[in-house]
Amino acid sequence: MKQRAQLRWNALVQGDVKKAYEYYGPGTKATLSLAEFSAGMKMGFWKTVTVDKVECNAPDRCEVSTTIEYEHRGMRVKSPSRETWIREGSEWWLVRR
Repeated sequence: MKQRAQLRWNALVQGDVKKAYEYYGPGTKATLSLAEFSAGMKMGFWKTVTVDKVECNAPDRCEVSTTIEYEHRGMRVKSPSRETWIREGSEWWLVRR
């Protein structure tokens, strides 16, 4: 699960929107097209992202804590972030907020 979340962030950092989109589940993809997802992305914004911790309070739901590093006014800034992942079938999917 932690590796899957990191792979998604790696895709975003590398500018691979299509690959990052693949980590959304079928329900999200039914309401959010790749074009819509791409339009909302600020590619190049993220410099590095590290998945710090995964907490699973239920067998099919985990909260992922990350540290996002980006550039703001010429300075590198680190900011915490959280995202929710759910398991459907045998795979983990990011929940869109």
